Amino acid sequence: MILNLHHPSVWIDFDKQVDTLYISFEKPQHADDSVMEDDGNIYHYRANELVGITVLNASNSLKN
Repeated sequence: MILNLHHPSVWIDFDKQVDTLYISFEKPQHADDSVMEDDGNIYHYRANELVGITVLNASNSLKN
């Protein structure tokens, strides 16, 4: 999915203590809106453009 987003760069950080994966398509993101979807992920937007995704409980989410 990430490879199909057509962003020239992707930054990925994983915080093992809180089991959260941070994916950024802009550095810094400067998001002006964030939405938690039914899949449990938080999608960050700036001017309606996706600039990042936060994956909560990443170790469980990525197994599926």
